Parts: sequence; C-alpha cells; structure tokens
Amino acid sequence: MDIRRTVLWMIFSFSLLLLWNNWQVHTGKPSLFGGSTTSQTAGTEPKQAANGTKAPNASVPAGAPAAVTPAPAAGNETVPGAGQKAASASEKIQIKTDVYELTFDTTGAQLVKAQLTKYRDLEDPSKPMMLLDDSASLTYLVQAGVVGAAQGQSFPTHLTPFQMTSSERTMSGDTLKVVFEAQSDGLKVVRTYTLHKGRYDIDVQNDLYNVGTAPVNPSIYYQLTRDGNDPPNTSHFYSTFTGPAVYSSEDKYQKIKFSDIDKNKASYIKQADNGWISIVQHYFATAWVPAEGKVRHNEALRVSDNLYAVRAIEPLGTIEPGQHQATTAHLWLGPQDQKAMAHVAPGLDVVVDYGFLTIIAKPLFQLMTWIHSFVGNWGWTIVLLTLLIKLVFYPLSAASYRSMAKMKLVTPRLQALREKFGGDRAKMNQAMMEMYRTEKINPLGGCLPMVVQVPVFISLYWVLLGSVEMRGAPWILWIHDLSIGDPWFILPAIMMGTMFLQIKLNPTPPDPMQAKIMLIMPLVFGGMMFFFPAGLVLYWCVNNIVSIAQQRYIMHKLDKQTAVAHR
Repeated sequence: MDIRRTVLWMIFSFSLLLLWNNWQVHTGKPSLFGGSTTSQTAGTEPKQAANGTKAPNASVPAGAPAAVTPAPAAGNETVPGAGQKAASASEKIQIKTDVYELTFDTTGAQLVKAQLTKYRDLEDPSKPMMLLDDSASLTYLVQAGVVGAAQGQSFPTHLTPFQMTSSERTMSGDTLKVVFEAQSDGLKVVRTYTLHKGRYDIDVQNDLYNVGTAPVNPSIYYQLTRDGNDPPNTSHFYSTFTGPAVYSSEDKYQKIKFSDIDKNKASYIKQADNGWISIVQHYFATAWVPAEGKVRHNEALRVSDNLYAVRAIEPLGTIEPGQHQATTAHLWLGPQDQKAMAHVAPGLDVVVDYGFLTIIAKPLFQLMTWIHSFVGNWGWTIVLLTLLIKLVFYPLSAASYRSMAKMKLVTPRLQALREKFGGDRAKMNQAMMEMYRTEKINPLGGCLPMVVQVPVFISLYWVLLGSVEMRGAPWILWIHDLSIGDPWFILPAIMMGTMFLQIKLNPTPPDPMQAKIMLIMPLVFGGMMFFFPAGLVLYWCVNNIVSIAQQRYIMHKLDKQTAVAHR
C-alpha cells in the first residue's frame, strides 16, 4: 500500500480515537489512557486538611510594626492553617437574598457555602450553581481574621468561635446586614457583612475594640481557600484558568498556577497599597478588595495536599486601650460580570482574561452587549455580530476570494506543469512563477487578506468562550444553553458540511497528500466541535456560511467578467 495512504489512515484513526476518548471522559466514564476526569494536584483528599488533621500553620508577616513603618514585618504570629477548623461545636447560619443562598459558619464567621440562585447547576439544572462549598467534593471558603497578638495569645481568627448578633436571615429590603462578634485576649472584633439586592459585591467591615489594658498592634487578613480540582464540566478541548490571581496598579493582573505554588515558583507582587486578591474559574470568581491606599502583604501558599490559599494581610497600626478602629473591604462573590466588577474595584473586570488580544476583545464584547440590548437574545447577538464583522472585512475577503478564484482557474495548468516537469522542482517552480506573472496572479493574495482578519476572529472566539452571559442563555429550538455543547450535534454537523463546501470552492492543492489532508480537516475540527460550547460553534457556522456566500458571489462576478473579456 502507498506509504502516504497508510500515514493518512493512521492520522484519521488516531483522530477518531481521541474523539472517542474525549466522549468517554465527557460522559463521566474513565479515560482510555488512564487517569481521572478531574485533575488533582495531589492524591490526598482535600477534606483531610479541612478537618484540621493535617493542615499546617503557615507563617505570615505578623502584626503591624510601629506606626511610622506601615509595611508588615515578619514575626512569630501565624495565620492558622487555611483549611483548619476549630474543635469546638459551631453553628451554620443560612442567609437568603434575591441572588444568594449563603451559609456562614460561626467558627471564624467564615463563608462556607454560596449558591447563586440566578445560575443553574450544569449537571442538575433543578439546583442553583454552587460556588463555595465545604464538602467531600469541593473545598472553597472565604475567610478573614486578625493576627498580631503577643506571644502565647491569639486574636479572633477564622478558627475562633463567633456569635451572630443580627437577627434577620432573609433579605426584605435593599440591604441585609449579617453581624458576627468575637473577643479574644483583649481584642473584640465585630464583623459586618452588608448584602445588597441584585448585587454580587458584599461590603465587609471589621470593627476592632481594644478591651484590654495594653496597646495592641493587630493586622487583619483576608483569605480565600480552595482545593486544586478543576470545576465540574471542565472541557479537555479548550483551556480555561482555575486558580489564584493578584492585581495591582504596578504589575496588573497576575495569574498563579497551583502547580507553581507547589514548586515555590509562583511569581506575583508581594506588597502593594492597592489592588485585590482572587480565585478565578471559568465564568465565576471570588475576590477580596481591601481599602485603597493601605499597605498590604499578598501571599499565595499551599496549605496541605491539594489545598491552597491566597490572602492579603493589612497592618492596622496601634490601638490604645479603650480605643476602636474600623477597616473595610469589598468581597466579590459571583459571576464574571465585567460591568459590575469594574464598578467594585479598578481592574477587577480583567479576571475575564483575553490575554494579548484584550485591546481587540474588549471593544468586541462591548459591541456584543450593545447588540444584545436591542435583540435580547445572545444567540441572535452572535449571529448579528458575526455578520457585522464579515461586512466590515468584506473588502479584504473579496480580494482574497478573487485571488483564490484566479488560482482555481489555473489549477489544471498547474497540474499539467507538475506532470511535465515531474521531480524537477526548480524548473517547475520557475514555470509556475512565469505563469503567475503572465496571468497577474499573486500566489499569496488569497492568504494575506485573511491573515489581517485572524486576530479579530480569535478575539471573538475568546469573548464568546469567556462571557458568563452565554451560560444558561438559550437561542432557538433545541439550543437551551449556549455555554454547553449542542445536545443534538446539529451545529457541529452544519460546521463540518460548510467546511467541506469551503474546501471545494478553494483551489485544490497541487500536492495530492495536501489535498487529502484538507478533506480530513472538516472531520477533525467538526468532531472537536461536538464538545465545544454551542455559542462558539454557532459563531463558526455563521462565519462559514457567510464566507461561502461571499465567495460564491465574488466567483460569479469574476466568471461574468471573464466571459465578457473573451467575447
């Protein structure tokens, strides 16, 4: 058998094997190549640390030094292990608003569960989406506390028993205040969470009262703790980031991989007087935003096997006996709503990370939201946005299609040259160049106009992939959620068909092997689209259909011009 045909069948068979393997993983079955569907940094269950049996106390900068030096300094005080829990009994407090179902733990007044009632769970649509949890399958917590006590003492931390002093547990007006209180070794802490109707930002105020007989120099820490597992429904076909991130006006947005934390290779700004810390996953994020203008120390660390924390520690200066000091912060807990996040803190909206194409992607997203304000459906928004982009780039596309049409007309002559000169590539290339000059054809004319458009279409791809607006958004008939795959695989089938049509409209490559590979590409890419979000596949389908229509129109005009010229 021809060796090239053998290689071709090997590529095709391996592609089918990869597609079948990913289908197995997608449906919850084990991978054909071993491993599990959920990546984990270490094999140990995260709940070992959450139960307090193995989580170590990680050293951090201690309480504030003298008031003249605002930066935190290292000392003997530690923030308790991020995943540890106190041995004493605690109470779980359920709080409901129009967008949340929250659970607070009186141990540390920490948030241990958050359900977003406006978003459905992808595996069980009858349930709200779970962002925070403290269960066997997920450890993801929001914590805060105070350090800086004298040797042998401890101020209230996220392990200290608190008492809820407010009474309302269900929002009835525009705001709901949830208040906790604790006292330890001469320092009383009153923590107030202010929830707002229709919003995912929470105001958090900590009031510190020195009820002892000596001055204290406390530091407050804001902490997010999460295991290293990927969120459910994480795709193996496209990459989305899950992990801590730090932002400052100096170094901007810095993502931190769990693997880099494990290897002590994480690089991020350690000290700043602005910015925020966060944990990011596809479509959702949590973030602590301390008050601007106050120096804080940032730290990302491995707490135990497969358990990580990111925190900001802010020194508060000296509090004399009988005196009180308040400090405020914002907590974001919800979807990556770029408009709302931008109002909470500078740069918070960049958790929707478009990378080096942000300069193009941001205006595209704004254009998309503007179109949606008129049509009210994200599916039709994608269709109209793709049509608009294709219209803007029509002059470039027309130049490309004209060049490809001319190339297609001379394809028989190129084949004849190939047969004439056989294996003498030098003579064949010389003859081809002479023919291109005679026919006034630029062999790169079909590629260069397309290259100019590539950054725009890649940017649109990332906009559609990263926009939480797609999650749960229906289009028509069988498409009920643009963020998940087409349940009937109709759009991927259309995409494969349109790719085949595009290939047939383009000049056939002179190399037979290249021609065969081109015919396989629709099967490979179309097969991958079975696992891509329907919104992305819709974009590719519309793009292909419009490209075919434009190309047919240009070729028809060229045929008419050629016919007139030969009369």
